[in-house]
Amino acid sequence: VQLVESGGGLVQPGGSLRLSCAASGFAFSWSIMSWYRQAPGKEREWVAAIVNIDGTTNYAASVKGRFTISRDNAKNTVNLQMNNLKPEDTAVYFCKALLKRGDEYWGQGTQVTVSS
Repeated sequence: VQLVESGGGLVQPGGSLRLSCAASGFAFSWSIMSWYRQAPGKEREWVAAIVNIDGTTNYAASVKGRFTISRDNAKNTVNLQMNNLKPEDTAVYFCKALLKRGDEYWGQGTQVTVSS
């Protein structure tokens, strides 16, 4: 199993970024994919999730209305479109796969910095 995040970077407040997570080594369509983030000195927190088989999504209250999670089952990728970014969104963002048998896998993370 391999998860590789990309798309992080430095953006000004109010700006947008699109994160991607390329997945391989498992039955992507039957998994639940999630994005988490971890800011310096804080615990890792859940951001959003998508059930790949039917596209059902869920969001943390702090990002609802600003972030959109989506997936492409043909390309085995999950994306996180982040709009109206705030300094408090600064964190390392991680992709997680929850497989049908209950195993969990994490990517290595990608840094998002929101600063003027």
